[in-house]
Amino acid sequence: MCCSHELSEKDLQPITVHAGWQENIKGMRFFDPHVHMTSRTTDDYQAMADAGVAAIIEPAFWLGQPRTGLDSFRDYYSSLVGWERFRSSQFGIKHYCTIGLNSKEANNERLAEQVMEILPLFIYKEGVVGIGEIGFDDQTAAEEKYYRAQLELAKEAQLPVQIHTPHRDKKRGTQRSMDIAIEHGIDPSMVIVDHNNEETVKEVLDRGFWAAFTIYPFTKMGNERMVAVVQQYGSERIMINSAADWGISDPLAVPKTAALMKVNNIADADIRLVTYQNAITAFAQSGQINVADFEQAQPVNQSLDYQGNKILRGGQQPRIDKEDIIIR
Repeated sequence: MCCSHELSEKDLQPITVHAGWQENIKGMRFFDPHVHMTSRTTDDYQAMADAGVAAIIEPAFWLGQPRTGLDSFRDYYSSLVGWERFRSSQFGIKHYCTIGLNSKEANNERLAEQVMEILPLFIYKEGVVGIGEIGFDDQTAAEEKYYRAQLELAKEAQLPVQIHTPHRDKKRGTQRSMDIAIEHGIDPSMVIVDHNNEETVKEVLDRGFWAAFTIYPFTKMGNERMVAVVQQYGSERIMINSAADWGISDPLAVPKTAALMKVNNIADADIRLVTYQNAITAFAQSGQINVADFEQAQPVNQSLDYQGNKILRGGQQPRIDKEDIIIR
């Protein structure tokens, strides 16, 4: 749901980062409030843990190929609250999710009607911190219909809303998303407007919503631009995420951006707000986030299983933190 321009060979080169960038953020902890780990590898989990990512939120999204039946959605939602949460825990990262019908697949109205019927079975489960990601893609009538229906669901469940703003005609789509949320009586403090850019941020903040930015190579936002946004607008109600998925994306976007902010002399307190605390404050309104679960590094025991399945294969040896006081 991201790429819009043709990539050149230059675009496909790895992002240049300052050598030793992790030294700049040593000891810092990060919360990535939008990352699609279903599409990522165990190497990504390990790299994120090594870089200080303590907790993540995985929004329900489009898997790159249209689903053709309700059971595909049911199994996907079950994985977000089950297997993927376990997989994350195997690297010491606390996993939360938001549940919703994404805007792209809202255009399949026959299937969308069925999905709406099963959403209440998942949104009240432990660790579900919001309705998301929902909103507009092509800004069709069907997308608006199911966006409105899910706002009502969020209101009933008293959960925050995570809005996907469109990549085409973004400013109008962002304004329309906020207008409709207010029309449904949703307090802006309960709404995280995602995928902002320089064109939308001022109005989102002025109207009292949370402004989330996705650091995604070549398309949504680069982290040099993000540094400039924080320098101009400060750190209040601003958060960043990677939205790393099956496309060309970077699950270390949050810690890398923190490192770049350090290089550019942004205060540690502001970096912490943008890369950690603001996301917690926004999504903790769900009542589902306990900071004690990830504030300190969590012990890892990769010998555990989930419904009989482990992340280990063949003769791989599990990582077990010896300082863990629990013996099983």
